[in-house]
Amino acid sequence: MASTTASSSRRVAFASLIGTTIEWYDFFIYGTAAALLFDQLFFPTFDPVVGTLAAFASFAIGFIARPLGGVVFSHFGDKVGRKPMLIWSLTLMGTATLLMGFLPTYDTIGAWAPLLLIALRFAQGIGVGGEWGGAALMAVEHAPGNRRGFYGAWPQVGVPAGLLLGNVTFSIISASVTDDQFAAWGWRIPFLLSALLIMLGFVIRLKISESPVFEKTMQDKKKARMPVLEALRTHPKTIALATGTFLGTHATFYIGSTWIVAYTTESLNYDRTTILNANSFLSFVDIPLMLAFGLLSDHIGRRRMFLTGMGVLGLFAVPYFLLVDTGSIMLFLLGGMVVQACRTSVYGPQSAYFSELFSTRLRYSGISVSYQLASILGGGIAPMICTALYAWTGSSLSIAAYVIALAVISFTSSYLLSETYRKDLVDEQPGASATLTEGSGAART
Repeated sequence: MASTTASSSRRVAFASLIGTTIEWYDFFIYGTAAALLFDQLFFPTFDPVVGTLAAFASFAIGFIARPLGGVVFSHFGDKVGRKPMLIWSLTLMGTATLLMGFLPTYDTIGAWAPLLLIALRFAQGIGVGGEWGGAALMAVEHAPGNRRGFYGAWPQVGVPAGLLLGNVTFSIISASVTDDQFAAWGWRIPFLLSALLIMLGFVIRLKISESPVFEKTMQDKKKARMPVLEALRTHPKTIALATGTFLGTHATFYIGSTWIVAYTTESLNYDRTTILNANSFLSFVDIPLMLAFGLLSDHIGRRRMFLTGMGVLGLFAVPYFLLVDTGSIMLFLLGGMVVQACRTSVYGPQSAYFSELFSTRLRYSGISVSYQLASILGGGIAPMICTALYAWTGSSLSIAAYVIALAVISFTSSYLLSETYRKDLVDEQPGASATLTEGSGAART
């Protein structure tokens, strides 16, 4: 029986990895295209700085839509099941991304071009908003109790894997065509390739079974009537602190994967293909780090991983930007790897940690609301804030100060949450003691 359980856990973890990789590939190729040329194709009438801001604003639209997707999908995920929501999120994301590949630019249809682009980006945001919660729970709720951190890290790996796949695709195309060809039609290829990936995702996801933890809740008739509202009513402090723990991680991810591309190629004269290749390498480094930190959290706890990651991130923010500003690709990579280690020490164990904070009947809602709120406050607006700060100050140290502020918020939020890695997911109220009111955290492991 144990081997059957282990086999099922591995199969579901792998399916979650493939599905999240495809969804995040779709989501991230938009960010790369926005950083490289969407200001020219869809917002050409603006001043260059304003055009870049507009392109990143359209990027942020996806993050504004993510909480809506999280609410809708988590409502049905806590009532109908985790697996159906994964199918629907994949459908919505794939359709929106494919349509982007056929979208006419401003020169062809005028103002309709950016409006349609924003509408499709909004649909992408709704799709990915429902994706993470379902994939994380499928992996964690299928996992053995002493390996939730490790198995929960597999859907997390889908993020760097999706970014890696997107960057490699753009790098190959960028190196294979001229700048004019890239702007005319080359940028469309990654969006059109999404159709093949979506079909693969469907085949894999249709073969996995529903979460056994959720099925037990259905049998016991413990489903919540309005899961999202009940989660907000019964766990407001836990949701707020979980949101806070993720701000620094989320913001630095999008600064590094999106804003840095524009900053280094436009202000520091890094070669575009070199930067895309460097980010691809850093995304690859993320994968073993996430799995290792997820596994480590099964031994030393989730909270300790969060505190260490955000503490080091805050201390390293200034050195990181000084390394980037040297113009040396090797120093860029060195700084990037340290930041990657800080982020992955949080992101690897996150699926397990967030899942352990909430009861089964509210788990999809609780983790989705927390994650997607952080996606707006930390991730979606980060490239815009960085662009505005740099335009105002002319110094990357202003971006470092922004990162430090977010790291402090995340460190403090993590400090105020208690440890959860020894809790039982079947326990009806695992989040009841997730936060403490005492001023000291010394007693918490």
